[in-house]
Amino acid sequence: MAAVRPRSHPGRSQLVAGPGRGKRCCGTTGGSHGRGGEARVFIHCLGAAAGGGFPQWNCACDGCRVARAKPEKATPHAGIAVSGDGTNWFLLNATPDVHHQIAADPALHPGPGIRQTPVRGVLLTDAEFDHTIGLLMLREGSALTVYGTRPVLDALTSCFPVRGLLFDYADLTWCPLDAGTPLDLDERVRVTAFPTGSKPPRYTGRAREDDPSADWEVGFRLEDTATGGVAVYAPTLPRWDDAFAAQVASADCVFVDGTFWTDDEMPGQGAGHRTGRSMGHMPVGGEDGSARKLAALPARHKIYTHINNTNPILDEESPQRRLLASLGIDVGRAGLEVEV
Repeated sequence: MAAVRPRSHPGRSQLVAGPGRGKRCCGTTGGSHGRGGEARVFIHCLGAAAGGGFPQWNCACDGCRVARAKPEKATPHAGIAVSGDGTNWFLLNATPDVHHQIAADPALHPGPGIRQTPVRGVLLTDAEFDHTIGLLMLREGSALTVYGTRPVLDALTSCFPVRGLLFDYADLTWCPLDAGTPLDLDERVRVTAFPTGSKPPRYTGRAREDDPSADWEVGFRLEDTATGGVAVYAPTLPRWDDAFAAQVASADCVFVDGTFWTDDEMPGQGAGHRTGRSMGHMPVGGEDGSARKLAALPARHKIYTHINNTNPILDEESPQRRLLASLGIDVGRAGLEVEV
């Protein structure tokens, strides 16, 4: 069961996993059952924007103009933080806004020691810039574990050599993830990566046809082993196939790719020439869009994330946003909290 509330309790959560089936990976720590004996896993939404943020620095679309005029309409890049004990936290992706996102969430603030942080690690859904550049900001010597699939970690070794760049600046442990293999991050939460797409970042110089079976893009299934609660986080989704449907069928909370409302959104607004599907994102709207599939799920909380600045669902008064509300679907925002 999941419950959503506005952020009001500093330091309430962490990503933890139960003993047993899940393999233990490098860099794990012990945890408790939460402050005040609470038996829940908490998820904090840190932002919901796709690459470029909202507003995007070089974009004069209607949405970006409004977000500049009314900063309360802006949103940082998409990411969440997860915890089950209120002490140790894991970030899902490290965005270009990560230092601001940590500062905005009291649960992630350092202390009580002068360089003591509750952030224990980062799980990467892919190797795209908007999900990995933040690793360069997390370089001030704290010990962190970074989890990613082998293609992702390889890209961060060669094409975008974050691992080498940070070698003398941060105490990082790099931990490979195998899709389909459960991993206990701590004593309560079990995380399992599952493939969502095979599109490598453009900076790698590779095409998805080079290795269509490579796990370049994954989602994460987060299971509370004490309660059986499940959340799914999938910020990139090229198609809603049977494999993805199986991942979300029993989930209590689903964060899913909301990049574009229509496939031709960017060309239609003069913001670019590429379609959504060519970039690995199925559209939200339309008969073949994700909204109707998402609405049909039994999950109590259905939330779009990774939303491009051209997408009208960022406007709370738009017809598209009202349609989502009528379908029981929310739009992610910094400060949103979910209990699973």
